[in-house]
Amino acid sequence: MPDSQGTTLHPRPVLAGAAGASAAAEADSPAVEFRDIDIAYGKFVAVRDFSLSIRKGSFVTLLGPSGCGKTTILRSIAGLVDISDGQIMIDGRRVDDIPIYKRNIGLVFQSYALFPHKNVFDNVAFGLKYRNVPKPEITRKVGKALEMVRLPGSEKKLPSQLSGGQQQRIALARAIVFEPQVLLLDEPLSALDANMREEMRVEIKKIQKETGITAIFVTHDQEEALSMSDRIVVMNAGAVEQIGTPQEVYDTPATAFVADFLGKANMLAGTVSRSGQAVVLASSQTITVACSRPLAEGSKVTVVVRPQKFSVGAAVSANRLSGRVVSASYLGGSAIYDIDIGGKTNLRVNAPITGRVLREGEAIDLGFDPEGCVLLDEDGRRIS
Repeated sequence: MPDSQGTTLHPRPVLAGAAGASAAAEADSPAVEFRDIDIAYGKFVAVRDFSLSIRKGSFVTLLGPSGCGKTTILRSIAGLVDISDGQIMIDGRRVDDIPIYKRNIGLVFQSYALFPHKNVFDNVAFGLKYRNVPKPEITRKVGKALEMVRLPGSEKKLPSQLSGGQQQRIALARAIVFEPQVLLLDEPLSALDANMREEMRVEIKKIQKETGITAIFVTHDQEEALSMSDRIVVMNAGAVEQIGTPQEVYDTPATAFVADFLGKANMLAGTVSRSGQAVVLASSQTITVACSRPLAEGSKVTVVVRPQKFSVGAAVSANRLSGRVVSASYLGGSAIYDIDIGGKTNLRVNAPITGRVLREGEAIDLGFDPEGCVLLDEDGRRIS
């Protein structure tokens, strides 16, 4: 199964040949592979047929609601959960059948999991001491890791003397200090306040790029996934719904689940009219859609339009909808409108403010381009 960037989800065969070709193939080989993974607890299957190939040095996010299997997958590569079937590979070596202590993996937990009785130095140095690194080298590496997370000179402090954001930085330093092959981050920002979460997003991404480490991030927060990831794996009920760049999964969702889960899309049910590219909505208003193939007259479809795709007022667009403002929320440079367009259909519109904020009950005209929407079939899958 290829992802939207053409990356195969199974390894390519290496042909015998010159040493240069072999070296090139090795450099291009995935850092991490999940091959047809199943994870079951008795009769309950938590993850089924999960396959994924992750490039070296990339930042990949597993995104989905609680219970979708994303954390289970992360824990399986760490060796904290046994897989029922399939293989997990790191740099071409199978790891699912070796003990956890032999896997060179850094892990940052949601709860930080710092040793409360140990100072910062000993917390960060824990993995190095376990690996029998010489003391002078431990001191050097710990100092370098603390510099990287912007907490130099904090070696003698206890975790209780640190803020939540500082504790998270120490947990990150401990995870990267021994230069792991893969960095696993299990919802590491969920315990922080909004401002600190935003700051830590930038810090984690910066450190990941500086070190070149391959990172797998788990979250249910769409904004975190969109702002931090090179690729996003959207999961639902233990299976993959879509893999792609943040822009791909947001702008061109593959399924109704992805469209609804990621970014509060407007889902407009309609019926294809005789023209084949026109859709009559429940409100009896007609819109035109862009599709690479003719649509069967009378077929049921769903038109997905993101809140930001609408223009408000006199701007000319191929599609125009009329309605009334149900509610308005002022956000500074923009406003969120809830619009009743009839047929028991309300739209969510995020529009820049060019004058005043419209009031409840006011009439409103909306416009959007056919290319600005995605069309789903009756089964909730994108129509190409």
